[in-house]
Amino acid sequence: MPANENNTVQLENGSGVQQKEKRYVRPREIAAYAITSYTINNLTSFVGSTKQYFMMSFLGLTGKQFGLIGTISTVWDALDDPLSGIIIDRCRTRWGRLRPFLIMSMPFWALASVLFYMVPGSFTSGQRFAYALITTIIYGIGFSYLSGWELLLYNMTPNTNERSTLIATQKFVNLFTWLPSLVPVFVDFVPGVTKNKVTQPEVYGGFSVFFVILAILGAVYGFFVMRERVSLASKDEINQNGFFKSIKTILTSRPLAVLLLSSFFGGIKSVGGASEDFFWLNCTGRLSNRLLCSLFTGLPNYVITPVAPSIIKRFGLRTTAISAGVFSGAAYTLLYFIGYKPTGNYWLDFALVTIGLTVCGLPNHIMGVCDPLLKGDMFDYLEWQTGIRNEGIVNAAMGYVNKLSSSVHALLSGVVFDWIKFKPQKDVFGNVVPHTDPKVLKGIWGIFCLAPAVARFGYGLSLLLFNVHGKTKERMLVELEQHRNARSEMKAAELEKIENTENSNG
Repeated sequence: MPANENNTVQLENGSGVQQKEKRYVRPREIAAYAITSYTINNLTSFVGSTKQYFMMSFLGLTGKQFGLIGTISTVWDALDDPLSGIIIDRCRTRWGRLRPFLIMSMPFWALASVLFYMVPGSFTSGQRFAYALITTIIYGIGFSYLSGWELLLYNMTPNTNERSTLIATQKFVNLFTWLPSLVPVFVDFVPGVTKNKVTQPEVYGGFSVFFVILAILGAVYGFFVMRERVSLASKDEINQNGFFKSIKTILTSRPLAVLLLSSFFGGIKSVGGASEDFFWLNCTGRLSNRLLCSLFTGLPNYVITPVAPSIIKRFGLRTTAISAGVFSGAAYTLLYFIGYKPTGNYWLDFALVTIGLTVCGLPNHIMGVCDPLLKGDMFDYLEWQTGIRNEGIVNAAMGYVNKLSSSVHALLSGVVFDWIKFKPQKDVFGNVVPHTDPKVLKGIWGIFCLAPAVARFGYGLSLLLFNVHGKTKERMLVELEQHRNARSEMKAAELEKIENTENSNG
C-alpha cells in the first residue's frame, strides 16, 4: 500500500479512501531521546563555548596555535572517520546497529572533555601545545563513534512527521540547557568569595567533571529505552550493491553536496561564537553579562520551537530553512552597524544589544529543527537511489568534510584575534581582566557580529540548490515505502520457510 508524503497508509472502504497515519515511537522513547540529547548537549555546549577561551587564557596557547590544533587534528580524522563509518554501517548486534555507540564512544569523549580543562603547571609552551593536540584527537575519536547516536533518529521511525515531533521535542528540551551558562557567573565570583583559594581554571575543571557525569547517565538511560525500527539491508544486499558503487552514489549526490555547502557556511558562525566570552568580558566589563543577556534572548524560543513543525508543514522544509537563514544574516549585519555602545549609557546599551541578539536568534531553533529534517531527506534520497541505508559512511563523509571546514573555522577563529592584536590582560592572581584598547574592542565586536552574518546568509542561500522537495520528495517517499514493505514481506517469508522446514524435519 503506497504512502503519501506524510507517511500515511491508504485504506479502501465502502465510502472511499481514508487516511490513517502509522505511528512507531512510544512516548517513553520520545522522552528518552530528549533526555539523552539534553545531557549530551550540556557537555558539548560547555566544551564548545569555553574550550578556546580556556586554552588561550590559561593554557597559554596563541591564536595561531589554537587554530593549528584544529588543522592538524583533521589529519587523524582523515583516517578515523571513514573507518568509523564502515564499522557503524556494518554493525549488527542484539541491541541494534546504532544504540551500542552511545556507550562505546563515552570513554574517549568523557576523558578528553576533562583533560581539556587541566593546566599542567610544569609543561613548557611546546609541551602544552602537544598536550592540547593529543587531547583534541582523543575527543575526535569519541565524537566519530558518537555519530551512531546522531543517526539513531533516522532509524527510530520512517515516519517523517514523527521525526519532526522528535526533533521539535529535543530542541524544546534543549532550550533548558542553561547549566553551561552558569559557568561565567562562577568564574566571576567564586575566586573572590574564596579569596582566590579556588581559581578560575579550577572552576572550569569542576564543571567539566559534572557535565561528563551528566552525559554518561543520559547515554546509559537512552541505550536501554530507545529502539531501532527502519528495516536494514541484509549482508547479501550490501555486498550486491558494492562498497565502491555506494561511494560513487554518495560523492555524486546533489542533496549531500548542498548540505555540505550550507554546513560550511553555517560553521562560520562558530568564529563569532568563539568570541562570545571575549566580547562580554572585554566590551561589557563582566563575563557574567553573558548569562544576564541569555535570560532574555532565549525567551522567544520557548514559543517558536514547539510551533516549528507547523511552520515547516505550512511553508515547506526548504523554504523555511532558506528564509530563516537570510533573516538572521540581515539582523546580524544591522546589529553590527548599530554598535555595542550606541547611546553611551551602560545599561541602555546593554538592553539594546540584548534586544538585537534576541532578534538575530529568532530563527535559530527553526533552523535547528530544519537541519536534521533536511539530513533525513538526504538519507532517504540516497536509500531511494541505492536501495540500502549507508548512513554511517555518509555521515563519516559529511563528518570528514565538516571537520575540514571546522579546521578552517578553528584556524580563522584563532587568527582573527591575532589580526586585531588581542592579548589577554591578567591581574596579579592570574585571573583575566577586561581589555581597554578601543581598536581591539572594536575588532572583537566585528568578529562577534559579522562572522554570524556571513554564516547565516551563506547557509540560507546555498539551500536554494537542495532538490529534495515538492513532487520529487512525494514520489521518493511513496517508492521507499513500497520497497521497505517488500523487504519486510520477503524477510517474513524467509523466516516462515525456515520454520516450516524445521517443523517438517522435526
